[in-house]
Amino acid sequence: MSDTPTSPLTHFDAQGQAHMVDVGAKPATHRVAVATGHIEMQPETLAIIQSGTARKGDVLGIARIAGIQAAKRTSDLIPLCHPLALTRVAVEFATASETVGIECTATVETVGPTGVEMEALMATQVALLTVYDMCKAVDKHMVIGRVRVLTKIGGKSDLRIPPTSATLP
Repeated sequence: MSDTPTSPLTHFDAQGQAHMVDVGAKPATHRVAVATGHIEMQPETLAIIQSGTARKGDVLGIARIAGIQAAKRTSDLIPLCHPLALTRVAVEFATASETVGIECTATVETVGPTGVEMEALMATQVALLTVYDMCKAVDKHMVIGRVRVLTKIGGKSDLRIPPTSATLP
């Protein structure tokens, strides 16, 4: 039987069984993905983060390291992701413009046969989860949301969503 997928879902074979996509014949190209997400919180929680007075330590510094580690471990947690040799992982934070909270942006790069969108999403999510973990003692009502890919460069297709159109309802 052929391994050619009969649907656009590439992680399933002709019999509908899940499998890891064979990327062995694909050329190695420069790949970049940027993902973003948001954590909404009480103004007092944001003030604690900004002042560096959280009991657990430097919230954003630790969240940054957690996000980098998460990108590197993506294939350990997402079963059909390929283990990749990442060449760059950057995790950045900014004060949210629409609500009280923090925006996280993760940029991941590699030179390889498959993209790094999952690694960028994983870095963003885990960084935001770390902020939540470090601040949950003072704010039990934080909300993580709007996690999405903004940019994907390399491979068969590119995706670039302008920041102004990236806001979801």
